[in-house]
Amino acid sequence: LVATVEPIDWGLAERVGRHIAGRISSSAPLPDPGLPRQFSALVAQAEPLVATETGLVSLRGPAQSEVLSRVDWVSMNVASFRRLLTPAFDRWLGGAAVPGRAARMVSRRVGAVELGSLLGWMSARVLGQYDMLAIGDDADTSGMSGSGDVVYIVGPNIQAIEQRFDFDPEQFRLWVAAHECTHRAQFTGVAWMRAHFASLVDEVVGSINANPSEMLGSLRDAVTDRAAARDRMRDGGVMAVVASPETRLVLGRIGGLMALLEGHGDVMMTRAVGDAVPDAERFAAVLSARRAQANPVARWVQRLSGLEAKLNQYAAGERFIADVESHGGPSIIDRAWESPENLPTIDEIRAPHRWLERVGVTVSGSIAASCVPSASVN
Repeated sequence: LVATVEPIDWGLAERVGRHIAGRISSSAPLPDPGLPRQFSALVAQAEPLVATETGLVSLRGPAQSEVLSRVDWVSMNVASFRRLLTPAFDRWLGGAAVPGRAARMVSRRVGAVELGSLLGWMSARVLGQYDMLAIGDDADTSGMSGSGDVVYIVGPNIQAIEQRFDFDPEQFRLWVAAHECTHRAQFTGVAWMRAHFASLVDEVVGSINANPSEMLGSLRDAVTDRAAARDRMRDGGVMAVVASPETRLVLGRIGGLMALLEGHGDVMMTRAVGDAVPDAERFAAVLSARRAQANPVARWVQRLSGLEAKLNQYAAGERFIADVESHGGPSIIDRAWESPENLPTIDEIRAPHRWLERVGVTVSGSIAASCVPSASVN
């Protein structure tokens, strides 16, 4: 997408994504008309449980929920990408040599088809989402819920998973609601978190150089040092491979933050619901196995797009939480919420003792990585 330089055709991206999502949805379960009302009640039930477990209380009041179809999920995310990338496109075009009209038209459409196809494919896989950038009075989620401060649930995917694996709907839906409420608590219960995350995203988008020759140079470096390229692909998809060293530093900071948030979300969602969801361990194990059994094409798409990196973040983040709690107790993670400077880097996520020592916890002996199953619902 960034290599196009020209702003992509957002309307085409949405049409492509919605078309693919619609084709996939032809075999989806019939919509449950009671789902929106039920999730509204489940989110209201989950939010205080999450607050009690994490100590994070939203500064924006009670959470709202919205149940989306797959095609509406695509539209919401196209709007989010547009909000994110438009300023960068404006900066690039302000200083770039503008290509010919034909090349510009092709570039706009290729980028649109890429984005639309990816979102259409993902629309059948996402269970819930909290849009971390769509918070504010001026946020626009494609005409859906006002401020964008909403816990989104993709209804057909919830129902399909429940039917396929014979999940208890009441338990599973509360478990998913707790996960998304935990993410909302992280971003609205830690006063500086949303602004910090947005600044990192702005920094990485602003640091991307759309000069094709520089991107080709990064690709040549990747061919020369294939081991390093594989590591970058694992951590951030193809974007991390073509990024400059400066951009990779910012990507590493984002990776550390996301691993913390995802790991914390996965651990806390199960603790928060407690006895109300006795099947939580089974849910986690089944979803983890489902991801591991992805076909080769799906794995290739996940690797290139950076989705594999996101899945790796869940596992790494859970291990980090388990390791630091084993040495600093359940409240040690609260140190991370004190200031942006206390957030772990991606290297500290992989070596938790470094973070513990940096925040003043003495570590005796070595920290062994814990084998915690990933409970990702995103």
